[in-house]
Amino acid sequence: MALEIINLTKKFGEQTALDNINLTIGNNEIIGLLGPNGAGKSTLMKSITGVLNIDKGQILFNGISITEDEITAKKNIGFLPENNPLYNDMFVKEYLGFVAAIHNIQASRVKTVIELVGISPEKSKKIAQLSKGYRQRVGLAAAILHEPDLLILDEPTNGLDPNQILEIRNVILEIGKAKTVILSTHIMQEVEALCSRVILMHQGKILHDAPVEEFKGKFKTLEEAFASYTAVTG
Repeated sequence: MALEIINLTKKFGEQTALDNINLTIGNNEIIGLLGPNGAGKSTLMKSITGVLNIDKGQILFNGISITEDEITAKKNIGFLPENNPLYNDMFVKEYLGFVAAIHNIQASRVKTVIELVGISPEKSKKIAQLSKGYRQRVGLAAAILHEPDLLILDEPTNGLDPNQILEIRNVILEIGKAKTVILSTHIMQEVEALCSRVILMHQGKILHDAPVEEFKGKFKTLEEAFASYTAVTG
């Protein structure tokens, strides 16, 4: 699997959200996508998944342009957006069966994924009855049902309690053994716990792209490095 982004630019009116982004991502990496609010992280993720149209540039996934063959590309990409849209009136197992049917996946896969993300005790409940932690797990389950080569997660542990965060991290680590994961987060401990590589965005540009330890460089913590890099151009 290879994701290649070439000269990607996206504007909303006069505002440039992505400014000539170039990026290559290979196999089996868990990548931390960092940046202040408004840096362009969500816009980049939505562009990769085809949620947003591309103004200028190219995104190639497994050598296929996502704009020229959108269906083929999406079959191999999983996406958990920050707002985690779910059908609240559906039961957990029913909803995941519905998602599986869309992807033309056998029902046995639903059982496997329910166990993987740890929602077996809640599978017969309505989604509206679930805690935020379990709702996040349902969203993650839906994103990985079709066994995508690339999984994109936008703030997957936002608002969760410490135990829920650890549980979601363990699931992501397990998935990352065989897949590539792009993880957007503001939690630096999460990056250190999960990621091998950091891509730092600021003002619609990639400011830094390096292994976690190299990103830290001369700083004691990732927080210090983040503050320093983003302050330089702030």
